[in-house]
Amino acid sequence: MANLSLNLLLLAFFAYLTATIFFVFSLSKQRKESAQAVQTKSSKWGIGFVLFGLGLSLGYFFARWSAAGHAPVSNMFEYMTTLGIAMALAFAIIYFIYPTRADVIGLFTMPTVMLLIVYASTFSTAIAPLVPSLQMPLMLKLHIITTAIGQGLLAIGFAAGLAYLIRTIDLTQKSWKPRVLEVIMYGLLCVVAHVTLSHGFSAAGYEIEFDFVNENGEQSEVPMTYNLPPIIGPNEWVNLTEGAMDPIVSVPGNIEAGDFNTLIWSFAFGLILYGLLRLLLRKRLSLFIQPLVKGSTPLILDEFSYRAIAIGFPVFALGGLIFAMIWAQIAWSRFWGWDPKEVWALITFLFYAAYLHLRLNKGWHGEKSAWLCVIGFAIIMFNLVFVNLVIAGLHSYAS
Repeated sequence: MANLSLNLLLLAFFAYLTATIFFVFSLSKQRKESAQAVQTKSSKWGIGFVLFGLGLSLGYFFARWSAAGHAPVSNMFEYMTTLGIAMALAFAIIYFIYPTRADVIGLFTMPTVMLLIVYASTFSTAIAPLVPSLQMPLMLKLHIITTAIGQGLLAIGFAAGLAYLIRTIDLTQKSWKPRVLEVIMYGLLCVVAHVTLSHGFSAAGYEIEFDFVNENGEQSEVPMTYNLPPIIGPNEWVNLTEGAMDPIVSVPGNIEAGDFNTLIWSFAFGLILYGLLRLLLRKRLSLFIQPLVKGSTPLILDEFSYRAIAIGFPVFALGGLIFAMIWAQIAWSRFWGWDPKEVWALITFLFYAAYLHLRLNKGWHGEKSAWLCVIGFAIIMFNLVFVNLVIAGLHSYAS
């Protein structure tokens, strides 16, 4: 059953890829034939493959649930795939509300869903027993699944906001705005770099182990395993792999050195990929994408982003804060403990609360609102990737 679930997820990835291609065809046809958005045959094929991918994704979800005996949201692989499914589901709902306007959102949403799935594949796909703090099926389902649905909706706000910025900003000017958009493109390429490096070195069987001293000043009982050449070493490391490369520097015990090392490699290789694409395309990546969104209406994109966040914010607040605090009370006998993950969940909540306040009471529509959508999603990903993996805390089991 576990193998079946992974095969279904792989098929879902290709379904989302096919949907993306059809959305590109649809937007190209709209741009050539009419200034008005229409529902083309390519668009219908695109949403058809999105629904097909959703069916396969849900098949993965319930097949893995059956194999594991619990909801598949207990580690980074399972959570990131669930987030991707939630984002695809949110897009499908929006598409049927605005069938002639949603192609451009699909162009940004489907690649993001695919990136989440391939990023998830860099973590262990094995089904493991739940750690003690997760052995509460009801609260696990309520907290994590609701949080994933909320973040999936907020991610739609990011996709619409990014589309708005690429559509409206003069990308030929020399200012900070085009440069920031290029940083976002570079960030997406870093995910591609991470996946490429992880699978490449894994296929080559690369592995190094270190003894180290943990955040409590104690010798760790389990060695730390690296799957990429060590640039950053753990606290007071001892290399256990004969003839292997030694780290250049080490980090304190409260930093997960192996994951930090992987991030550094991802940023470096992402920069190489970005440089190669710039040489190949001979223009900024956002400028290369811009012609595809020229036929979209900025006002509609702005409305998409707001509606997605207006719905996603209370759902995230319910799952990421209220249900999370109830779970924390049961698992750790306190509602709040200033764990890094808890702090950044609160920061995310406060940021989106500020977004809604500024939009509804201060008139922050259009470009200002779109930038906030992009920043908000960056905070979510920082929490999921850096805080979850690099900073040691009560949520470190997720890696």
